[in-house]
Amino acid sequence: MIVILMKDVKGSGKAGDVVKVSDGYARNMLLPKGLAKEATEGNIRSLEKQKAIAVEKLEEQKAAAKEMAAKLEKITLKIESKGGDSGKLFGSITSKDIAEALEKQEGMKIDKKKIEMKTPIKQAGETEVTLKLLSAKSPPVILQTEGNIYGRKSTSTQCGGREICTGGCHAFQGCTF
Repeated sequence: MIVILMKDVKGSGKAGDVVKVSDGYARNMLLPKGLAKEATEGNIRSLEKQKAIAVEKLEEQKAAAKEMAAKLEKITLKIESKGGDSGKLFGSITSKDIAEALEKQEGMKIDKKKIEMKTPIKQAGETEVTLKLLSAKSPPVILQTEGNIYGRKSTSTQCGGREICTGGCHAFQGCTF
């Protein structure tokens, strides 16, 4: 008997496959459990329509992913966190924080699981983060983290060309950070 598999069946095939199985296996196992349906002309036509719709949806998702990748290329996110004198953050910045910042600052809703980070960010400064969009990786998003010390911002940048300023530098009174 020729059947169309509705779900993946171990040893027979994957969902959407048209396979030939023994009559008893089809009548006693596949059809009663809803794992397959008989391969009539109408069922085969509806299967082809479903496959065409699935391909069309995939193309739309790919186009949306390319569009989002183009937008992400120009983005520099800024995230503030509490930090210490040396530019080290209290705690860390995780993919959840980045997803929230993307939604707040750019209006893009991205699942935190699609954000690739080797390790959580624990130091103030610039970091590149990549996102997984569909099957391809997007260009890196530049993430600028700032530590907040005593109510003032701290970034790892040069202060007057003398030393790295972290809010508690040599020019504490005249520092603009």
